[in-house]
Amino acid sequence: MICNLCPRKCGALRDETHGEGFCQMPALPVCARAALHLWEEPCLSGKTGAGTVFFSGCTLGCVFCQNRSISRENFGKTLTEDELYAAFQRLAGQGAACIELVTPTQFTHVLSKVLERPVPNSLPVVWNSGGYERPEVLRPLEGKVDVYLPDLKYVTPSLAAKYSGAEDYPEAAKAAILEMYRQRGPARLEDGLLKSGVLIRHLILPGQVSEAKRVMDWVADTFAPGTVLFSLMAQYTPVGELDGFPELQRPLRGSELRAAKAYMENLGLAGYVQELESCGEGFIPAFDLTGL
Repeated sequence: MICNLCPRKCGALRDETHGEGFCQMPALPVCARAALHLWEEPCLSGKTGAGTVFFSGCTLGCVFCQNRSISRENFGKTLTEDELYAAFQRLAGQGAACIELVTPTQFTHVLSKVLERPVPNSLPVVWNSGGYERPEVLRPLEGKVDVYLPDLKYVTPSLAAKYSGAEDYPEAAKAAILEMYRQRGPARLEDGLLKSGVLIRHLILPGQVSEAKRVMDWVADTFAPGTVLFSLMAQYTPVGELDGFPELQRPLRGSELRAAKAYMENLGLAGYVQELESCGEGFIPAFDLTGL
């Protein structure tokens, strides 16, 4: 296949076992872990955990990435469509609260086909992405994805270019989120679990509370109160390729989280605030092919 799935539209040649271009992924999905995950937002994890499938490769180049072994070093196992669906079935059998697809963008062409099959136990399908998507590529997922869980990492192009290698990220992510909302509409919860809708995440970076406020301003200005959920994340851990970024070589400060949290509350954004205790390398999943 000639790939133009993500906004980079690099036209890479991808066959079943080999990939070129930015993500370096083959046409078949590569996965590093499929297991219950208790550390997502409560409306996704529930009491049993989200049935989380971590895909390898990434369309972004975030210097602070916590999952570098799979996002940039491409560790993982290549799966057929049948093998991937079997992983969904195993997760459902373990009592998963949802089927969560993490960093799936580079495999949208395969996942769109796999999701035509009945989802085991009629579980909600969660699309957990960095937000760097093309609306026209998301459209074939309509009716197949129940919950969109995009990041909105930045609204300032210069920051997106500096830290993620994608100056067009803000424009692309905003357009993608609008398409996600068009597909799913207002958030719908049942018994505390998110069954349908959009939950937007933002990871606060050290020294970037002002950017977090600008992100929240866009969400509050774009969506009516309560129609989307917002997750303010404090789990930043100084790992990755940070030699040229001294400002990122420290954890988030409590004062930074408090300022961002107060701003979120003043805007009336419905959702979640992650506490500082959720940061650290101990919270990074083990990418060891569990469940595959």
